[in-house]
Amino acid sequence: MQKSKAAGAMKLFLSIVLMVFVIFTAAFGYGSHQSSSIHDIKLGLDLAGGVSITYETVKQNPTKSEMEDTKEKLSQRAYTYSNEASVYFEGSNRICVDIPDVTNANEVLKGLGVAGVLEFKDSTGKVVMTGDSVKNAQGQHYQSNTNLNGGIEHTVLLYLTKEGKEQFAKITAANVGKLISIYYDKKLVSSAKVQEKIDSETCSITNISSWDEAERIATSIRIGAIPLELKEVRSEVVGAKLGEKAISTSLLAGLIGLAIVIVLMILLYRMPGLAAGLALVTYVGMMVIVLSGFDITLTLPGIAGMILSIGMAVDANVIIFSRIREEIGLGISVKNAIKNGFSKALSAIVDGNITTLIAAIVLYMMGSGTVRGFAQTLAVGIVLSMISSLLVTRLILTAFYELGAQSPAFYGKTVHKTTFKIMEKKAAFFVLSGVAILTAIALLVINGSKGHMFNYSIDFVGGTSSTITMPKEYTLEQLQTVIEPEIAKAINDAQGNITSNKVVDSSQIIVKTKTLSLQEREALTKMLAEKFEVKEADIQMTNISATVGTEMRRSAFIAVLVATVCMLIYIWFRFKTPIFAFSAVAALVHDIMIVILFYLLLKWSVGTTFIACMLTILGYSINATIVIFDRIRENMALPENQKASLMEIINQSVSYTMGRSVYTSLTTLIMVVCLAILGVPAIREFAYPLMVGIICGGYSSVCLAGSIAFVLKNKQLRKQERDNASSFH
Repeated sequence: MQKSKAAGAMKLFLSIVLMVFVIFTAAFGYGSHQSSSIHDIKLGLDLAGGVSITYETVKQNPTKSEMEDTKEKLSQRAYTYSNEASVYFEGSNRICVDIPDVTNANEVLKGLGVAGVLEFKDSTGKVVMTGDSVKNAQGQHYQSNTNLNGGIEHTVLLYLTKEGKEQFAKITAANVGKLISIYYDKKLVSSAKVQEKIDSETCSITNISSWDEAERIATSIRIGAIPLELKEVRSEVVGAKLGEKAISTSLLAGLIGLAIVIVLMILLYRMPGLAAGLALVTYVGMMVIVLSGFDITLTLPGIAGMILSIGMAVDANVIIFSRIREEIGLGISVKNAIKNGFSKALSAIVDGNITTLIAAIVLYMMGSGTVRGFAQTLAVGIVLSMISSLLVTRLILTAFYELGAQSPAFYGKTVHKTTFKIMEKKAAFFVLSGVAILTAIALLVINGSKGHMFNYSIDFVGGTSSTITMPKEYTLEQLQTVIEPEIAKAINDAQGNITSNKVVDSSQIIVKTKTLSLQEREALTKMLAEKFEVKEADIQMTNISATVGTEMRRSAFIAVLVATVCMLIYIWFRFKTPIFAFSAVAALVHDIMIVILFYLLLKWSVGTTFIACMLTILGYSINATIVIFDRIRENMALPENQKASLMEIINQSVSYTMGRSVYTSLTTLIMVVCLAILGVPAIREFAYPLMVGIICGGYSSVCLAGSIAFVLKNKQLRKQERDNASSFH
């Protein structure tokens, strides 16, 4: 007994040390830079503020080298605004540039993608070489022995392309003793006398007065030439204040939701609930450390994915604790019940989390920008939730038991006496769901005949969306009669094709217009400052071309389709029958159609978050369905059920997992409701459909998935009977 208590004390001590270490690291990190802490997490543009812009080449089929050279030049330009800038390819002819923490957004947009502005001129003023012959330029300084004062020599080292080397050799040979001048955007950068013919891929500009001057010259040369002509197809300007508000409200929502979930777990599951609460706190700390340590960019949807994953992390604990209670209800000792609970819950937890992970992977591979950020945090959350529930919770719960919490009263017990007759009511469920799906289809057809099936955001149709935080709150009437006319004048929209909305309980307004040019965006910013005293930091603009919008709609459909097919294959493989796979997918299609119905009825905006939302619902719903199917598979193999009918086994399995379905839906719903109440508009746009998805996902798993499997299995059996029946010839 003493040995057991000593072991329990050691396990509890290790658990507390782990929790304290993780929370301390997440809060304060290592060293002066607070590495691996919440302060060291890399923030996306929608949280840090800044500019994101996507360029497309005017040339239809640029070569790989042309794209690489253009990307390099854009990178050099972007780094002059921020060292945290990132430049990356999107497809074969697009380049994306993200520059956080910039306040002069319009200036960045104006100068970033301009092509062909670097020129080399001889003494007569003739252009003899352009910037596309220069690969790079670097400022240098060193101790000079030839300097009369023994001081520092400042130079600029030029790196030429292969063609540039040949061209520069001819130019310098023809201009020995004369000046060659470098101009950037028609402005003189530097003039230098040619000392000799230069036949090399590197050359130096010497006798520069200072290090700052050398850096200025090198920077102008580096950013001065973009090989390909570019056009802007998508851009986003985010004010830092909007991002700060998103962070604070989302974190508050997460803390409140987490506290409610922990209290609820303790009330529902007693000692195991306390163990789960401590594990959840550790889990949140691990999430912060991984996001910071692996330099994962945290975006606004990423915060939603992180908070949502907290709710989903509870699911594994609920499955385990439900099995522990069942084992105790069967008369098994608490020690063995704990062991059996973790063992019997393992397959459902692994299968459920892998299918959700499939959705996250598809989203990451096929998404872009903030959607990929959401996929990353969701995937990290899934992996860490399994570690938290299967290792940390088990360690703490075992410690509690060994320290003396051995009475069944600390754990509760479940004796299944009631079996719900779900199968007998399947016709009613089919009719109810069928009516809802047919209504959604009818609305899609009606809306499609009018032009657009959904209320597409500019992500999918193109245009400019501006989120503006006004200094004071305006009524909807003032928005339409005072602000909209001024906006129309500023952007020269005589037709008045402007739609605007007021964010509830906020001074924010959202204005959607035609796709605005840079000049029109500057005019709008200037008007808002002069007429309504709006600061530039309080304006967020998103600009997307119609072509990109169409592509994003297509990619959204493909992403959902690919994720569904991957899930079907995995379930087929794991359950070794297509019946469970097709039943699960049918339930998923039902959930998607119900959520679409709400999008249609309530005219929710359909944009990039729609993709993340749908795939999250797919992952969540399939997780709940797999738990039930796993129990059906287990019950079918039990000796006492060999003579039971399929209907009885399905009813039994659904009834046994009913508590898990309700509690998991409730805890996840709590997290999402906190987001919906406290979050900024972009978060609410994500939270509302998720609330619907969680509810209908629980309904479809309990009421439909097993019923569909029952119908398909009966059809298979009848076909086998017909095939095996004897006949006369």
